[in-house]
Amino acid sequence: MRSRRRFLVSGGAAVAAIAAATGWRALAAGQANAGKPAETFEVVRSDEQWRKLLTPAQYSVLRQEGTERPYSSPLNDEHRAGVFACAGCQLDLFSSRTKFDSRTGWPSFWAPLDNAVATRQDRSFGMTRTEVHCRRCGGHLGHLFDDGPKPTGLRYCMNGLAMTFRPQAA
Repeated sequence: MRSRRRFLVSGGAAVAAIAAATGWRALAAGQANAGKPAETFEVVRSDEQWRKLLTPAQYSVLRQEGTERPYSSPLNDEHRAGVFACAGCQLDLFSSRTKFDSRTGWPSFWAPLDNAVATRQDRSFGMTRTEVHCRRCGGHLGHLFDDGPKPTGLRYCMNGLAMTFRPQAA
């Protein structure tokens, strides 16, 4: 019994150490995407190039599928006319005309621009969700839910760190 307990405790400690070193999200995503063919994108950069281009927080979201804290993005309060673009490659993603207050703490939209985003199944953390990423560079943007407003009934729940905003010229 004692050796079994020691084995379980040491195994749990090893998992905790790995998770702490790599991040729970990366560990879960690796398990969820095992055996899937890699997607290819128009904009390809090395890990070092992404780290130089993005802030550490942007890198965490866009390249490691992290999530920013709710209500932490200034883009939540962005109400001017304009376009939200990918912070990684500047592809236009969403028009301000489709933005709405979902009261979730993240910028939300009911539709993306044409040919702007792609989706894939995300099975991390023991649940199935639809992950949304930039179709040009593959940067993680957020998730898609079916509880949005008309006309689509969809909610593209995006990380503000994954986007930039360009106001419409007057």
